[in-house]
Amino acid sequence: MTHLSGHALRLTIIVGEDEVFAHRPVYSEIVILARESGLAGATVVRGIESYGRRSIVHTSRLVSLSNDLPVVITIIDEDAKIRAFLPKVTKVVKGGIVTVEDVAVLHYVGSHDEPAAGDDHSTSR
Repeated sequence: MTHLSGHALRLTIIVGEDEVFAHRPVYSEIVILARESGLAGATVVRGIESYGRRSIVHTSRLVSLSNDLPVVITIIDEDAKIRAFLPKVTKVVKGGIVTVEDVAVLHYVGSHDEPAAGDDHSTSR
């Protein structure tokens, strides 16, 4: 289990859902690479509307324009781990944007994590 608290970096990658790398969606490739690299976790969210560098609006409201909607991949981890992961990201992302921001992790607990030693989260009293 990864322990994460205090200062960290948030890596945000925005690509079109139709972007592919090695016959796999870019967002899927990034999640797999993040897991293999031992990063704390990755989240992929599909957007409903966007426009980017070419000012073409992509939206889920119109069937004819509903292709290539935005996909946002967010990864938060220690500074060194995110910076070491960036070359893998830039190799995979051929269209889109990659940003890194400082964040403060206040609480990071998986839904199935066991309580740490000394924590009493039992319901019986």
